[in-house]
Amino acid sequence: MEFRFLGASGFKVPVLGLGTATFGGKGPFFSAWGNTDVEEARRLIDICLDAGVNLFDTADVYSAGASESVLGAALQGRRHRAIISTKVSLRFGDGPNDVGSSRHHILETVHQSLERLRTDYIDLLQIHHFDAHTPVESVMRTLDDLVRAGKVRYLGASNFSGWQLMKSQAVADRYGYSRFVANQTYYSLIGRDYEWELMPLGLDQGIGAVVWSPLGWGRLTGRIRRGEPLPIGSRLHETAQFAPPVDEERLYRVIDALDVIAADTGKTVPQVALNWLLQRPTVSTVLIGARDEFQLRENLGAVGWNLTRSQMTLLDKASHVTPPYPYYPYWNGQFTERNPPPVPTT
Repeated sequence: MEFRFLGASGFKVPVLGLGTATFGGKGPFFSAWGNTDVEEARRLIDICLDAGVNLFDTADVYSAGASESVLGAALQGRRHRAIISTKVSLRFGDGPNDVGSSRHHILETVHQSLERLRTDYIDLLQIHHFDAHTPVESVMRTLDDLVRAGKVRYLGASNFSGWQLMKSQAVADRYGYSRFVANQTYYSLIGRDYEWELMPLGLDQGIGAVVWSPLGWGRLTGRIRRGEPLPIGSRLHETAQFAPPVDEERLYRVIDALDVIAADTGKTVPQVALNWLLQRPTVSTVLIGARDEFQLRENLGAVGWNLTRSQMTLLDKASHVTPPYPYYPYWNGQFTERNPPPVPTT
């Protein structure tokens, strides 16, 4: 298993991590993802650790805390071998202060997460969504206090816009607080918005991408085909209204390209889609999900090999979409096809 730095932290993480939204299975939304219990979770974690995957990502809101509880129980006796990543700030309770990034809510939910995870520290704590009602200074001070107290080791954001993430970094720099080193973000062959603003920001600010939904909300599993109904068992039946939008023709164009490369390489469609991500700038780790051992082992097959330059180009072209202003590169005749804009490199 390859390990990469988590942004500018000096801390290394495996290029694949296990997302545990399938753990617990409580509620109509998360039960559509999976309902892995403690015994099944132990087996999946065994497979991950044997393969060198020791990063496990969860959140307090996943199955109303059950995901954290299952993960904590499954890691008993081997916490020292694991990197635990969790998230806070979304609504977790019915009270008026049970949501957001206030000092009260962050401290309360971190305390509860530590109990459910059966640990005294969290390796990576991420703010699940930007809270416009709480001053950024208060948020970053609270997070810094948790780091100084030894309850949290590294900080990250999730689902932030570029200006929200940059303002957080600026406040941290101004007051000497701990900075964000991770950005848990949606990124896939059918969702490349991350590249417009957040990727350049990550390169500039030393923030590594922790990629969620790398298979485009289950659309790049190889089971969805042009002109055919959704396959039985697809979580899209219950969760499509929450999925990031994608143009249907572009989706099938990407799937066609994945099919060609899968046939050429002898790999599966998901393995090819994941490998493309692993070769993109700023990506520190890609979170894979698995309802069962078969899915997990298939996704683990995305590492140990690389797509060729021509295969990457084919996927780039199939998934291309013109960015909105001011990110498209042909503004005012400055760049042309013969004089393209510079491409960020790692």
